[in-house]
Amino acid sequence: MQINLTGHHVEITDSLRSYVDTKFEKLERHFDHINNVHVILNIEKLNQKAEATLHLNGGEVFANAEHTDMYAAIDSLIDKLDRQVIKHKEKLRRH
Repeated sequence: MQINLTGHHVEITDSLRSYVDTKFEKLERHFDHINNVHVILNIEKLNQKAEATLHLNGGEVFANAEHTDMYAAIDSLIDKLDRQVIKHKEKLRRH
């Protein structure tokens, strides 16, 4: 799985990059057909935003999350993506 990490108005530090990598490994345990991921971290005034698009076999999954703390926004993003990936996996099983 290839992770493209982009920052708008935020510097992508090594700790931020490793945190994102660790969190996305959790997703890969649930569904191993994730081809690549595009993550955008953004700061708008007091809000820290994290959004991601996953390119999967059989489709795409998109989610975004906002929080006052970037790490909490990433956690929330992963939770949303996790639910969507599991739902996608179930759809594939039914067909």
